[in-house]
Amino acid sequence: MALIFDTHAHYDDEQFDADRGELLAAMPAGGVGWILDPGCDVESSKKAVALAERFPHVWAAVGYHPENCAPFVPEDVDALRELAKHPKVVAVGEIGLDYHWAENPPKELQQDALRRQLALARELDLPVIIHDRDAHADCFAIVKEFPGLRGVFHCYSGSVELARELWRLGWYVGFDGPLTYKNAKKTVEVAAEAPLDRILLETDSPYLAPVPLRGTRNDSRTLVHVAARLAEIRGMTAEDVIAQTAENGKRLFGIG
Repeated sequence: MALIFDTHAHYDDEQFDADRGELLAAMPAGGVGWILDPGCDVESSKKAVALAERFPHVWAAVGYHPENCAPFVPEDVDALRELAKHPKVVAVGEIGLDYHWAENPPKELQQDALRRQLALARELDLPVIIHDRDAHADCFAIVKEFPGLRGVFHCYSGSVELARELWRLGWYVGFDGPLTYKNAKKTVEVAAEAPLDRILLETDSPYLAPVPLRGTRNDSRTLVHVAARLAEIRGMTAEDVIAQTAENGKRLFGIG
């Protein structure tokens, strides 16, 4: 049986404080072979690295999420660089732009933090995990300023046309619980056309639980529902989807 690679799950989140260790320890028996926990600021990046040290099936990414970047200063890049020296840090993320909420940090600050972290990823030759919400044009334009970088647009919500450009540049797209939602027409169109070697499965745990678990605390085992929906769209078996996306994740993040 193929094992799931959840390439985006925030187990450092406080929603897991009561049972984090027990839950993560149970993942391999639940069909989850690999988990990547991305940081959202320096402190959560440290927590992600600590989880990766503790559990052999967990890896970490380090970065400053756009919604959390109000305190960001250039010196934070030095802290992320130090964390990235850990052998189980395999990406820079979760980084990007989020223009959805009026109270989010100013666009100029988000863009500066993104550029500095993309430069760090290029310096370290690491892939990146991009958060792009209601900022498709700016996010894509800034990413293109760093040719040769590789990575994934997490929980992809852009157009098919933009996705084609990303695939042409060698980027991946991540599919999460929203692929199973009734209003997911655009995401379904992207899933139907995506090259099979450019698709990743993600939960964004503890958020974005798929149907039929929508509204509950999410964890990596629910990816069987996302895989089943993706298999339905692609005319594949869920087992094949799980196997293919796991291989894709291991390739992108350099996990043997």
